[in-house]
Amino acid sequence: MHASGISEIDATALETLLAAATAAPSIHNTQPWRFRLDSATGVLQVRAVAQKALSLTDPEFRAQYLSVGAALFNLRVAVDHLGLQAMVRLLPDPSDPGLLAAVWPCGRSDFLSLAQWRELDLYGAIARRHTSRMPFTGRPVPESVVAQMTEAARLEGARLRVPDFAGTRRLLHLTAAGEARNHADAGRAAETRAWITAPGEGQYGIPVTALGPRDSAGRLPMRDFVGTQRSRHLPGLRFERHTQLALLCTARDRRVDWLRAGQALQRVLLVATAHGVRTSMLHQALEWPDLRWAMRNGPERRCSPQLLIRFGYGPEGGRTPRAPARP
Repeated sequence: MHASGISEIDATALETLLAAATAAPSIHNTQPWRFRLDSATGVLQVRAVAQKALSLTDPEFRAQYLSVGAALFNLRVAVDHLGLQAMVRLLPDPSDPGLLAAVWPCGRSDFLSLAQWRELDLYGAIARRHTSRMPFTGRPVPESVVAQMTEAARLEGARLRVPDFAGTRRLLHLTAAGEARNHADAGRAAETRAWITAPGEGQYGIPVTALGPRDSAGRLPMRDFVGTQRSRHLPGLRFERHTQLALLCTARDRRVDWLRAGQALQRVLLVATAHGVRTSMLHQALEWPDLRWAMRNGPERRCSPQLLIRFGYGPEGGRTPRAPARP
């Protein structure tokens, strides 16, 4: 498959595309993506970096695929921002498992793909989106905004389930169980701590300044990245009493579904950001197969859980570093 593609885009436009792609969230800010330009075909390859895998936390690479899928969606938004269309093929070469997607930016946009969201300025939301690990105010997000977030997931082939009060308690309980297991597992705890950095120390990982406090009331199990290194802890704060959660899931659980879920995740996050809604991810329970399976209950029984999203109103999250955006 070939189209008049990225070979016709100048260096400035290419930098715009890659800067948007690399602004995506990734587990522990591992940024497990690479972009390769095939000058012969004009195709931009989106690849996974095996060396950035978390062998204990993410042995099946599911979270890595979610991360790369989020970067792919940002790339699509940037292509749309330039007034072009993006033709995308997921997992295009079975003989090359590291190649997760091929993208052909080509032609003028027909205003069909992302136009209905253009008024939300998803491209502008890319730079404003930051994970917020701070307490939220507890003010409910309007149902109209939640409906747009739900629709955003559906457009990418995923589902966003907003649980009721009992469902929220169950999901938080499973998350707390995953958090406790992660601390009890010395290998996993060390793997997580390895990605915590001092400010300005590197291009990957999470700076200490971007970490959040623990919930002094013990209701919300935010990930504790530093464990027993108490000197690096922020003082505990009281988080929102009624946590607003959304479970992102897919009908099936294949590699291609993980990529679709990553794109759905990023569309949801950008829609939330465009409405001034903050978000953070609760992934702990999904890192243990039995806890992940236990999340399939009620309306989610026939849905494979991919990520638990906390959302609400509150302070902007801390910035995390990014590696240079170049192919």
